[in-house]
This record gives sequence, C-alpha cells and structure tokens, in this order.
Amino acid sequence: MTMPAAAQSLQFPPTATIHAILRQLGEIVVGKPMPIKLALTCLLSRGHLLIEDVPGVGKSTLAQALAVTLGLPFSRIQFTSDLLPADVLGVSIYDNHKREFYFHPGPVFSPVVLADEINRAPPKTQSALLEAMEERQVSIDGKTHILPVPFFVIATQNPLEQQGVYPLPESQIDRFLMAIELGFPDVQAERELLTGGDARARLVDLPALIDGALLAQWQMAVTQIHVAPVLLDYVQALLAATRGVVPESANGSAKSHILRGLSPRAGLMLLTAARAYALISGRDFVIPEDVQAVFPAVAGHRLTGSAHSGQSEALLLLRQVALP
Repeated sequence: MTMPAAAQSLQFPPTATIHAILRQLGEIVVGKPMPIKLALTCLLSRGHLLIEDVPGVGKSTLAQALAVTLGLPFSRIQFTSDLLPADVLGVSIYDNHKREFYFHPGPVFSPVVLADEINRAPPKTQSALLEAMEERQVSIDGKTHILPVPFFVIATQNPLEQQGVYPLPESQIDRFLMAIELGFPDVQAERELLTGGDARARLVDLPALIDGALLAQWQMAVTQIHVAPVLLDYVQALLAATRGVVPESANGSAKSHILRGLSPRAGLMLLTAARAYALISGRDFVIPEDVQAVFPAVAGHRLTGSAHSGQSEALLLLRQVALP
C-alpha cells in the first residue's frame, strides 16, 4: 500500500495481519464475513456498534471474539429493567479509615464493552451509558474520570416487537456509528456450527493478534486515508438524496419509510467509516465501493430508527444515486 508522505510515521496495518484477524473472527462467528468486517471498520473508526437481532445468532460471541483477537480487555453489562446508572458507570464509596470517598469504576471502564440487550433497561440507565460513549468520560460527584483508549461499545438490541423493551430515542440511536444485523446462518454455516460445538468455548484458546497500542496507531492511520473531491461529491449526493422528496421503490409500488434526512455529522461519520473500510481493504484512498459498503450500516438506523428497515432504504438510495 502506497502511503502519503504525511502518513509515513504512522503504523498502517499489514494486509496479512488484517486477513488473519478477519479469518480468526470468521472461525468463531461462522458465515458472517460482512458483519465481521463492518464491526472491525466501526472499531477502527472510533465509533460504537449497535447490533439489532433476535437472541442466539452470535451477537455476544462476536463482541468477545473481537476483544480477544485484538488483545483488548473486555467487560459485559447485562441490561435489565432494574439496572441503575451506578451499575454501569461506577460509584463513590466512603472509606472510614481515610475519611474520604474513592471512586470504584463500573464495567464501562473497559476498552471493549458489551452492552447486552440495551433496550431492556429503563431510559435513565440507557442515557448513562450513551452519554459516556459520546463524551468518553464519566463525571461522578463533580470529578471527571477518563475512559480508556481505545473505547468501543458493542450494544445488542432485541427486536422492538418483543415484550419488555424500551426503544432507544432517536438522539441516542445517533450515538452509534453503525447498526447491523447478523441474521440466521445459511445452511452450510449452520451445519458447521452444529458440528463444531460451542463457539464461546473456543474463545479462551484464541491468540491476540495485535494489542491496544497498535490498534490506536491504526485508528490514527484512518485519518490519513485520502478522499478525492469526486468522492466528496458522491457523499454529498447521498446526503441530499436522504433529505429530498420521498422516493418510490424500484417498482414504484411502495413508498419509502425515511423519517428524516442525514445530518452533516452523519456525513462525517460516513466518510470516516469509508476511510476505515479502505484501510482494512489494503488501500490508502477511498473508492466508491467503500462508501457503498458502509452506507447501509451508517445511514440505515438514522433514516428509519431501525437497522432492518433502514438498511433496505439505504440500499434503495444507493441504486438511485449515480456513481461518480
């Protein structure tokens, strides 16, 4: 990969290492190469990932496999209806001997945090985590505590039609760079799962292929990926399409369900994700296919509030906006 002069001092990921990471993750989460690649893209973009799907398709396993493979400490928070903000962020505890309070960090103080079934917790607890995601710090009793670097939240969300869920507000959904679905495996992948045993049991034997320091360099390298002016035109055309007249579907029989257009901040997130996707594809410049690959995951939940219906709308827009 040819590097710009300004990026010579940065550590770009070798293609062989990226392939090894994707291959190892694919051995644990079988038959899902694109969701795996998008999850890694989201992490390199310094964003957070929302996985919306039914229980039992590997959402939690993907989060743990990603943390182990990248050599990052991992914590899991099971969101329930009685979970309190202090259970997520931490709490100040009084020390009788020292006659002072000291802060006991919660599980959010981990480089990789799995927020399992986030929409089963009440809004106040949801907000506590989502504010930490946005600010990358926690304020308790007037003191600010910085979260680790890197800091990556993978939140899983049950389908909204299930009972006992609290839908995330639009402003909080926007905190997630990407929202994806894993879906059911195909026949061959399911057979491999059935004959291979519990994938989680193999996590303890997975080697760490990189570490947090190297990952931070890769995240910095993402910012050096070149985006040509013609690609900026394409991104702006996609943003404009989300804000225009509500389009019809390809056969003209059904209306779009787009609720709102993408903001300029969403456009910046789209560019960052496209840069990261180009990086793990072995290039130091973005091509239209990079934008198309990440657009449904970045835009879908912002267009309709749902990963499932939103990605369908995003794919429709990709067919309507001409390539540069």
